[in-house]
Amino acid sequence: MNRETSNGFFSGLILGAVVGAAVALLYAPQPGAETRRMVKEKALEVKEKAAKTASKIKESVSSVVKGEY
Repeated sequence: MNRETSNGFFSGLILGAVVGAAVALLYAPQPGAETRRMVKEKALEVKEKAAKTASKIKESVSSVVKGEY
């Protein structure tokens, strides 16, 4: 798997997770304010997970490029 394919896959995965979570929250039987709070919390969680994943991928790619795998 090349770098472009990997980046595209992970971008699609993250986008799919965000869209799926947003749709699930919008269909949940809750008041609007509560739903907005939950969407904000989930978005922050996804952002943190994405940053961690990107960091791990960057480290892996860096070690492969250096020949340290």
